Amino acid sequence: MFKGRLGLAAGTVAALAITAMAAQAEVSVKAAPAGAANCTATSGQDNRAGAAATSQLRAQAGLPPVRASALLAKVAAAHACDMARRGTMAHAGSRSKGPAQRVKQMGYAPRVTAENIAAGPFGLGQVLGAWNGSPGHRDNIMIPQVRDYGIGRAVGADGKTVFWAAVYAAPKGR
Repeated sequence: MFKGRLGLAAGTVAALAITAMAAQAEVSVKAAPAGAANCTATSGQDNRAGAAATSQLRAQAGLPPVRASALLAKVAAAHACDMARRGTMAHAGSRSKGPAQRVKQMGYAPRVTAENIAAGPFGLGQVLGAWNGSPGHRDNIMIPQVRDYGIGRAVGADGKTVFWAAVYAAPKGR
């Protein structure tokens, strides 16, 4: 179990300062000091692992799998980096209002978008497990129209707080 800050999907998931876009909550949580962040591109392996975990949960509900999207991973990684630099976990970015605006700026024409975010000292498996076990985050994962997926991470200025963003989307016309 995680301990610490609460987000929308809080309950007993305490330190996993997480929130779900589906609930349309405007949450901003100070999770680390602002400053230089360690920002890296998402590896294809991590993006595929996240898509596989997401698809596995969706399959249990009879939903189609998601595809790992390099473009959505780039969008997610950029937002994770922005959050890490600000030390603040939020769906709104320093130059964007939310994930739909960010994916459009990268040339993806969405029919639907959703985003899960997290900040804390944990790895990919832990954050995916927490999102899968949280009703609000699971709601994003289970949007029937979603077809594409990307995940990104960045480490905050404190060197230990990991900021995560996962983007779920479906293009127009599908």
